[in-house]
Amino acid sequence: MTSTANGTAHHEGDPGISWPVGRGSHDSRPNPLGQINAGGIGRAPEFSSLPTVSDETRSRLEKQYLPGQPKSLSGIATRAFLLGFILSASVISAFYLVIFTNSPLWRLPAFLATLSLFHFLEFWTTARYNTRSAQISSFLLSQNGSAYNIAHTAAMLECLLMNLIFPIRSWAPRSISAVPIIAGLVMILVGQGVRSIAMVQAGTNFNHIVQHRKANEHQLVTTGAYYYLRHPSYFGFFWWGLGTQLVLGNAVCFLGYAVVLWRFFSRRISGEEELLVAFFGDEYVQYRKRTGVWIPFIK
Repeated sequence: MTSTANGTAHHEGDPGISWPVGRGSHDSRPNPLGQINAGGIGRAPEFSSLPTVSDETRSRLEKQYLPGQPKSLSGIATRAFLLGFILSASVISAFYLVIFTNSPLWRLPAFLATLSLFHFLEFWTTARYNTRSAQISSFLLSQNGSAYNIAHTAAMLECLLMNLIFPIRSWAPRSISAVPIIAGLVMILVGQGVRSIAMVQAGTNFNHIVQHRKANEHQLVTTGAYYYLRHPSYFGFFWWGLGTQLVLGNAVCFLGYAVVLWRFFSRRISGEEELLVAFFGDEYVQYRKRTGVWIPFIK
C-alpha cells in the first residue's frame, strides 16, 4: 500500500479504489465512489486454505446437485417457487372471499395456504438446522404415500361439495358456527409451531426417515419442546391435521383424519420407541416415564 500527497491510500492491484487515511490511524472503510469507478469489483475476498479433494470426489459431490438427483438445486428451487406462489395466491384469494363476498369457499384457499406453508417449512427447517439431510424429499410432497395425497384431495372435495351442492356454512349449529373455525385455527397454529420448533431444537437428531442404526452424533434430546412431549413433531402434525378439517368445515374427513392419523402415529411411535430404547437404553426408558405424547390414547 502506498500513500499519496492528497491524503488517500492506494492498494497495489486494486486500481481506482481509494479511501481517506486519518493522521495516526488507518481507516479501512471503502469509498463508494471508488467502488463505482472500479466497476464495482472491489477488493478480492480472502479465503483460508481449503482442503484439496480428488477430481473423482469433486465430481461425485457436484453430481448430487444436478437435475434428477436427490439434492438437485433446480428441483429445490422449482418446488420452493411453486409453494411460494401457491401460498401467496391462496392468501390473497382467501382474504378477497372473506372481505368482498359472503362465500364460505374461502376455506379452500385457506387450506391450500396452510398446506403450502407446512411443506415449505418442512424443507426450510431441515435445510437450516440439519443441512446434511436436506434434499428434495425434505419437502414431503410425495414421500408420505398415496394415502396422504388422497386424504387432502378428499378434504377439498368434501368442502367444495358441501358448500356448492349442499350450501351450509358448517356442520356445527349456526349459532356457534365460528367456534370450530377459531378452534381449528388455534390447532393449526399450535400444531405447526410445535412441529417446527421441535425440528429446530432437535437439529441433526431429527430426520424424516426413521433411523434403524444409531450414529455416533445421535443424542437424546430432552430439552425445549422435548421436555414436555416425547414426540412433539408427531403431536404437532396430529393436531394440525385435525385443525385443517375444522377450518374446512368437514365432518366426514375430520373423523377420517382422526382415525387414520391416530393409527399411523400409534404404530410409528411404538416401533420408533423400540429403536430408541435400543439406542439409549435406560436413559430413554426413564425419559419415557416422565413425558407424554399428548395424542389421545397413546401412552
